[in-house]
Amino acid sequence: MNRICKLFGIRYPVVQGGMAWCSGWRLASAVSNAGGLGLLGAGSMPPEVFREHIRKCSAATDKPFGVNIPLMYPEIEALMNVVAEEGVKIVFTSAGNPRTWTEFLKTHHVTVAHVVSSSKFAAKSEAAGVDAVVAEGFEAGGHNGREETTTMCLIPAVRRATTLPLVAAGGIGTGEAMLAARTLGADGVQIGTRFALAQESSAHEDFKRLCLSLDEGDTKLLLKKLSPTRLARGDFRTTVEALEERGATAGELRELLGRGRARKGIFEGNLSEGELEIGQVASLFRDLQSVDEVMKDLVDGYAAALERVVAIAKREQ
Repeated sequence: MNRICKLFGIRYPVVQGGMAWCSGWRLASAVSNAGGLGLLGAGSMPPEVFREHIRKCSAATDKPFGVNIPLMYPEIEALMNVVAEEGVKIVFTSAGNPRTWTEFLKTHHVTVAHVVSSSKFAAKSEAAGVDAVVAEGFEAGGHNGREETTTMCLIPAVRRATTLPLVAAGGIGTGEAMLAARTLGADGVQIGTRFALAQESSAHEDFKRLCLSLDEGDTKLLLKKLSPTRLARGDFRTTVEALEERGATAGELRELLGRGRARKGIFEGNLSEGELEIGQVASLFRDLQSVDEVMKDLVDGYAAALERVVAIAKREQ
């Protein structure tokens, strides 16, 4: 049996990224009901809102689901207490040192996966006692690793560095890409962008429509002096680029960001003033689909790609 499916108790080795302002209970429960692993994005949720989404997700699905918690979240202790109190069984941690909270989570019988952007941190995550690692390449949306290593280079490097179940992330949005990731050594995939643009995502419809119109080159990794962030084309990105080109300091960039910039763009749909975070793979898609439609495309695309590869191998023997 596939190691990711066995670890999380799911049908397909597909994890939905726990994205701030996109991954509420509707999206997470829909993905879990469709056979993947839905994740709530705690990065945009105050503790009591987080608790509410956990309870609503539990009511909407009898399948496994989890939460993604950025370890640099200001109220991290409160979020972790909610996890313990509500009996959450799967936690994906990111943006921080996994040693800090893994032991706490394990004492509460939680399965822990940690997101990394290098083989070095994959090895450190294994040493910290996590159950799986998510290796996220440069193509990913939102906040990104400073190494700027592409998924195709990252996955085999991480596979050599750890024996843990490995989830590939970054630029994966099709069944063909799933097969490529499996070929490189991943046990499963985490998909953010395509689910962020699904009907059940809590992102604003204007944000979804913009992202479904993007072409190659319409996203760019910026804000490297703060936390590298992939931004879609728009007025805010143009402002960021102009500031960075003239050598703006981290303080100036932080002042520009202010408070709630991502909420304004992704959740409220302010395409002029908001921070529009999305992955490179958005350029492959044009249609607003339901989660069920996305999962069917992924599963069918994977099967068709595998058949083509098997046919090629037979012809070349």
